[in-house]
Amino acid sequence: MATCPCGSGDGFADCCRPYLRGDAEAPTAEALMRSRYTAYVRGDEDYLSRTWHPSTRPATLDLAQTPWRGLEVLATEAGGPDDDEGTVTFVAHYATGAISMGSMREVSAFTRVNGHWLYVGGEVS
Repeated sequence: MATCPCGSGDGFADCCRPYLRGDAEAPTAEALMRSRYTAYVRGDEDYLSRTWHPSTRPATLDLAQTPWRGLEVLATEAGGPDDDEGTVTFVAHYATGAISMGSMREVSAFTRVNGHWLYVGGEVS
């Protein structure tokens, strides 16, 4: 069984795949953030659009083939099963060449609308 790209250590089939397929809803802001990272890795534009708040969702997405290489969740604030808002701070690593790596750090904001977690936006540093 292939390990999920989100870094949870679980197999993809038991981790993010049910969210990407629409078979389940992410129960927390962190679970949604991890599944969105997986969607970027897999180039799943439909899932990214579906989980982006309509007020901040871009009309189109440019999913350039960034070779994502790993995800580290640094912190979560709220965003649990009983919350309506939350933030997740993470670092995503990517390849910049044959042996070079880069990274991006983001504090992402999430809100729950009608029981569904949605990405609102993020501050990249």
